[in-house]
This record gives sequence, structure tokens and C-alpha cells, in this order.
Amino acid sequence: MKYINSITALMISGLLLTACSSKDKSTVTDATEAAPVTEKAAIPVRVIRLAKSTMSRTIDYTSTILPFEEVNMAPSTPGRIEKISVEVGDRVNKGQTLFLMDRTQLYQLKLQMSSLEKDLNRIDTLLRTGSAKQQQYDQLKTQYDVTKTNVDFMEQNTLIKAPFSGVVTGKYFENGEMYSGSPTTATGRSAIVTVQQVNPLKVVVNISEQFYPLIKKGMKADIIADVYKNEAFTGKVYRISPTISSATRSFETEVELPNRNDLLKPGMFVRVAMNLGEVETFVVPANTVLVQEGTNTRYVYVGRNNVAERIEVAIGKRYDDRLEIISDNLKEGDEIVSDGQAKLINGDKIEISK
Repeated sequence: MKYINSITALMISGLLLTACSSKDKSTVTDATEAAPVTEKAAIPVRVIRLAKSTMSRTIDYTSTILPFEEVNMAPSTPGRIEKISVEVGDRVNKGQTLFLMDRTQLYQLKLQMSSLEKDLNRIDTLLRTGSAKQQQYDQLKTQYDVTKTNVDFMEQNTLIKAPFSGVVTGKYFENGEMYSGSPTTATGRSAIVTVQQVNPLKVVVNISEQFYPLIKKGMKADIIADVYKNEAFTGKVYRISPTISSATRSFETEVELPNRNDLLKPGMFVRVAMNLGEVETFVVPANTVLVQEGTNTRYVYVGRNNVAERIEVAIGKRYDDRLEIISDNLKEGDEIVSDGQAKLINGDKIEISK
């Protein structure tokens, strides 16, 4: 009987412990569910309303002066150089002799052509009297024509003349040396002399694609060379690339540059400015534009429905303490955050202060 009472007491104790444990768990769960979730407070900011301004658009670039034309002069076949008639720095006129190659082969071809010409005249006479066949005449005439073509070719490629007026900027051989056709210039091309046209000169500018519709042939370009602080030069656009580079998002524009008093030289560093006229664009205080750390990405924050939205922008012209910003995601009337933007991340709630 005593044994049965002990078992009953143990069972009652176990039931009481289970009930207490369940009650404690329920209490903890209820407390957790009742705990309030703390929301991030809205960040106070100031904004400016975006509006287009009419500005005078001038684009500025740096570049290097290039010769208007540059030709590495070389014969068509290797051979011995008979005589070079120019030195580096010499000015040459179009058609002026630059160098003469060995003409032994040319003289042989001329003798052969002279002999063929005599034979052709004889057979022409015989053909008229009926003593020769037309086929004989045609074969000899073909030989004569081929030889004459070779003579004309050798004549042009052994006596090399300047294709335009310019200056000799490179001489790579001396009289009597053998020209083999191997590369001799810094560009890896073969040449005996190099001639550059230095008046006019040209400047190649890589312009951002956004200005493609505004660049026209004949447009004026103001050019300043750092070596001439008090001199200004004026060129004009004469060639615009028909394509845009997908890597740089820019296009090449070539500017013809008259070389006043031969002051400018190929290789000089210059600054190029072009006035594109008045344009309507978005201009904001420079401090509203932020830069993503470690990159060149620029962005602004726009307040929309009391939420900060990050908008990436491209930077155009700077006007003192203001910047031109360009983005397809901006429109007139947008509220640009001008104060407090450094504390924001995309999607933050904001409270606009007056």
C-alpha cells in the first residue's frame, strides 16, 4: 500500500512540472510576439527643384598636334640606293626629287623595249604588204606593251619624288646602302625618308558621344598651345568619324589647323575649345553630386514619395560652383536632395525640411 502511494505522488509531481513548463513557454512566446518592431526614422533633408537652364555650351579637350599628311617614302622593291637628295629638316616642294635608286634594271628594260619597238615597226610594214600574219603582230605588240609598262613602273619607283610640299622628318639610310624593305621607322614601317605636311596641321579630338549631333563640318575650334601662352590659333572641323567607339563612347573629330608663321610643330600639346551654342540643360550645385568610393560613378538623390532614390548621372560642363548633370532618369520638377544626402542610402525614408 505504501509502494502504491509513492508512485501516485511521483505521477502528480510530474504533471505539475509539465504544466508549469508549458505555461512558461507560452508566456515567453506571447512576450516575443508582443515586442514592437522599431522602424528606421525618416532622415531630415533639404531639396531643390530641378529645372532646365539655358547655358552657353563650350566643350574643352586636350590633344596633340599631328602632321596633316605623313608619308614614309620607299621604293616598291629592294635595291641599292644611288643618291639621297635631302636631309632631315629640309623643306621640299611637291614633285621634288627625294632619292634615286640603282637603275641598272631600268636601263636593261629600256634596251629591250627599244629592240621590241624596232621589231614591231618592221612587222607592221610586212603586215601592210601581206608578208606577215596578224597573229605575229599581235604577239609582238603584247610583248612591247608589257615591257613599256615595266619601264614606266621602274621609272617611277627608282626616282622617288615628294607627293606634297612639306618637310623631311626622317632619313634612315646613306648613299650607296642597300634598302632591304625591313622596318626602319618608329611605327614599324619601312622607309628611306619620311615627309610630313606641316602647313596646315591637324588635331584629332575624341569627343563624347552626347555631342555627336552638335558637331558639324566647318565648325570653328579655338586652340591654345602651352608653349605659346599669349598666342591663340583657330582651326575648323573638316572630318567627323561616321562611327562611335563602344569602348570609350566617343568619336574622332579632325580639326584642320593653319600653321601661322610655322610656330606649331607636330607633337605639341594643345587645348581645344569648341562652342556648341546655347543649350537647355540641368545644372545643380556641385555639392549635390556624390561620387561612389573607389569608382568614377557620380549620382544624386531624388526625393520621390518621401523616399530617397539614387540616380546615376553623367557630368557635363562645370559653371563655377555648379555642374551640368545628364541622365535619362531625371525630369523637370524632380526634387534633388541638396542637404543631408551624404547620410542617405537608396530607399531611405526622408523628411523634407523647409
